[in-house]
Amino acid sequence: MAGYLYGLAGELAVKQMMIQSGMRPLGSDQRRNDPFYKHFPELKTLLLTTAAGRRSGELLNLARGAQIFREWSTEMRYAPTHEVATGLVNGWQGDAKRLIGQMEEQ
Repeated sequence: MAGYLYGLAGELAVKQMMIQSGMRPLGSDQRRNDPFYKHFPELKTLLLTTAAGRRSGELLNLARGAQIFREWSTEMRYAPTHEVATGLVNGWQGDAKRLIGQMEEQ
């Protein structure tokens, strides 16, 4: 469960950076292509084409970072603990801390 929560914390930090950058959620009819309604890795993929505003360079760097939340997925939410590698969870913890710190730098 910790790995799942680290991913959500990281996503929320990225989405706050998107807001700080001047980006806003799209209308409800466009949620399919709205990064505000996506999880990793789709969030990163959509940022490649939607990042805008004063923090767009940072957002693009995050989106291009292959190691950020590597192998993270919402599908792990109900996975037994032994199915999620400790090394991945430790990496996600570091990713979440880094993104939260970056978010606060505004």
